[in-house]
Amino acid sequence: MRLYTIGFTQKSAEHFFTLLRTNQVQVLVDTRLKPDSQLSGFAKGRDLPYFLTHLAQCAYRAMPQMAPSDELLSRYRADKSWEQYEIDFRRLLDERQLIAQLDRSWWTAHAACLLCSEHKPDHCHRRLVAEYMAAHWPEMQIIHLL
Repeated sequence: MRLYTIGFTQKSAEHFFTLLRTNQVQVLVDTRLKPDSQLSGFAKGRDLPYFLTHLAQCAYRAMPQMAPSDELLSRYRADKSWEQYEIDFRRLLDERQLIAQLDRSWWTAHAACLLCSEHKPDHCHRRLVAEYMAAHWPEMQIIHLL
């Protein structure tokens, strides 16, 4: 069971969609709180399904329950403590009972990729979501597309 992650910043559209196609990603799972932000460029939520279908033969699925809350993001922007953000975000995933909302058979059957904006996964919630899922499903292999 593989789970990919990708961020769209610092990538051209060509590189982004080529990564998805090359890795045979079947479904891009949008984990962003605000997928239609003006900063999203080619990855705007309303445009992304079209581009995915035509450029990467890939489906789109929004899963806002994987996104941080506005409150959590505001706190992180104010104190810049990534360590505290990780603790708070993991707690949020537990409170939301995210794993209970996920159909394991769906994730096993699809080559899925978690999307967020950050270029690298080090300081991005998509890595935390992937690690949360892998903690519940140990056979899951996480692959970060850069």
